[in-house]
Amino acid sequence: MKYKVVLQPTEEGFSVSCPGLPGCWSQGATEQEALDNIQDAIREYLAAVSEFLQGADIREVEVTV
Repeated sequence: MKYKVVLQPTEEGFSVSCPGLPGCWSQGATEQEALDNIQDAIREYLAAVSEFLQGADIREVEVTV
């Protein structure tokens, strides 16, 4: 799965967030570290959402852009 992320320089290195997953963000001293860290954050985010929705009636819709 691919997610768009926003990488921004900071005084400490780089901040990175995933606009498609509200509240999912990370940081790193270098661009690569920040990108590696957001991958872990996305995995953890999706695992938490999956656990939260366990047993719910989940459906998918298709949207044409």
